[in-house]
Amino acid sequence: MSEEKKGLSGAKLLLNALQEEGVDIIFGYPGGVLLPLYDAMLDTPIRHVLGRHEQGVVFAADGYARVSGKVGVCLATSGPGATNLVTGITNAYSDSIPLVVLTGQVPTSSLGSDSFQEVDIIGITMPITKHSYIVKDPRDLPRVVKEAFFLARTGRPGPVVIDLPKDVLAQENVEPFPSDMKLKGYKVFGRGNNSKIEEVAQALSEARKPVLYAGGGVVTANAEGVLRQFAERANLPVVTTLMGIGSLPYGHPNLLGMVGMHGTVTANYTVDDCDLLIAVGVRFDDRVTSGLGHRFATKARVIHMDIDPVEISKVVKTHMRIVGDARKILEELLEVLQGHSLPELSEWWGQIRNWQKDNPLGCDLDSLTPQLVIKTLGELAGGEAVIATDVGQHQMWVAQFYPIARMRNYATSCGLGVMGYGLPAAVGAQLARPQDNVFLITGDGSLQMSIQELGTVAQNKLPIKIILLNNGVLGMVRQMQKMFYDGRYNHIQLEGNPDFVKVAEAYGIRGIHVDSVDQVRGAIEEAVNSSGPILLDFKISPEENVLPLVPPGKVITEMIVR
Repeated sequence: MSEEKKGLSGAKLLLNALQEEGVDIIFGYPGGVLLPLYDAMLDTPIRHVLGRHEQGVVFAADGYARVSGKVGVCLATSGPGATNLVTGITNAYSDSIPLVVLTGQVPTSSLGSDSFQEVDIIGITMPITKHSYIVKDPRDLPRVVKEAFFLARTGRPGPVVIDLPKDVLAQENVEPFPSDMKLKGYKVFGRGNNSKIEEVAQALSEARKPVLYAGGGVVTANAEGVLRQFAERANLPVVTTLMGIGSLPYGHPNLLGMVGMHGTVTANYTVDDCDLLIAVGVRFDDRVTSGLGHRFATKARVIHMDIDPVEISKVVKTHMRIVGDARKILEELLEVLQGHSLPELSEWWGQIRNWQKDNPLGCDLDSLTPQLVIKTLGELAGGEAVIATDVGQHQMWVAQFYPIARMRNYATSCGLGVMGYGLPAAVGAQLARPQDNVFLITGDGSLQMSIQELGTVAQNKLPIKIILLNNGVLGMVRQMQKMFYDGRYNHIQLEGNPDFVKVAEAYGIRGIHVDSVDQVRGAIEEAVNSSGPILLDFKISPEENVLPLVPPGKVITEMIVR
């Protein structure tokens, strides 16, 4: 028997299949049941990036996928390794991020015996994945990998789990089954219904107050260019979700900003007053509708375009539905519009410009405020920089004030809202885009949920710039307790915070304290021009609030603005 034939183990079959799918990086953390795979990985060109926690590796794969458009891949051992991935899998499922998650498992002979580090990861993850596999025959590996990547990246993207028993990886001399996919019942929607698209064009020609509402589906479909053409061709005002930021460049005259709980006053007023709402790749999240779908855009005919038919009319009543890929639908709509007259919208735009003039996003630029830091970073780093954030007040300030120039330049946890996401996501983003500047904007609460990943940054010599907005409290919870619970603060003080600059230096990463407004520009210039990682610790007031704010249970026009 030849050496090549002799060496065809389950682990090598798996790695060969991953390479055929274009995988060049795996974010992982080893364990005993994975040793056959880690041994075989030494003989492949696949780069393995060692995290410091399994949750870090899944968030890194997520960040990699968001900014590259590729499928992110992560790997963890059985038992606690696999269960530590669950939050990250849920996050990817909520935000429709394509991941293939590889988990180690005890040998097939031990399944069901409560053996050491055995856990039913398939049962645990079934509600939070597009599909989950446990491979009991190594001959199935090429097919399973092929199916997993197809499922992860097509239709509405999402995570797929492949559970790998140790004996399946270790078995030698494997003759694989054919890798033809067997996906009965799985349908991928592409082009929209032509008659429906004609109806949309007709509705647009009759509208006097139309709005284009863009979500994460625009980013997923790589529809940035065609969305811009459509908005400009029809002279449409555009609002976005948090996931949709970047689908129209910051500063574009048609862009009104984010809509919803922390959206701009103009965006919220415009959606509330419109007579035609064209929603593309959105799911009408409760952070947009306040959970009041029946009271959202009540004056409008709603057109909903989405790749997932389940989302249509789930929250907001839809008058016209088009199921399909956002880019293809918009391309077809542009063609159809050539045969239709478009409305003259000067009166509508006049109203919108008045709202903008009367309700600018305000901030104090004379003190060391988070808005000043973010706006200065935007001026110096520019819209082409890749921005990762954690979750909390800083996330909303970034959404409001950072000039994101294009889609896939922004990685943040939207649907699940995971603190601790930002630093590992920045790791994945930097590895996906090594030539670009990657900035993490985070808070002291969030950073401490994944601070160990500074070790990953240091080990891989990643030039990530960390902008820490340090207010000593859990800022968003403090704001809600102040506004809605009469200032009865409870467990929001982060007493015992470390000196973050010293923590960074302990990992071999440069750190700078920024304590006054006159230090801001110089410190950020230093970070932008740094060739290595750096942490800037900005001391900001714990009293700073994110405004506007739609209180719970209120419609989007009932905002607190000061």
